[in-house]
Amino acid sequence: MKNKGLFMLVLIFAAVAIAGCSTPLSQREQGGLLGGFVGAGSGAIIGSTVGHAAAGAAIGGPIGLIAGALIGDQMMGQLNHNQRRVNYDQSELERLRAENRRLRRQTEER
Repeated sequence: MKNKGLFMLVLIFAAVAIAGCSTPLSQREQGGLLGGFVGAGSGAIIGSTVGHAAAGAAIGGPIGLIAGALIGDQMMGQLNHNQRRVNYDQSELERLRAENRRLRRQTEER
């Protein structure tokens, strides 16, 4: 009976979390959500071996949430860094093309 109540609680939490997302989740949020579910599941499995699945899930969920959010944050930071680098490279390429066109015109005028 306890496990059924825990399962229903997790199901309700998941439904509320999914329904509350009106915008796409960031990588940090996705990592936190996935980490929380994996942590709670792992904690429940480990806790069930000693007869305390709910306690294991209650301990594993927040730990997984924090770990997942940190990993997602690192991935998001790397993605932002890469995008800034691509933007810089594109602007530099356009600047060099414009300089090349200017030099060609200048050479043709002579």
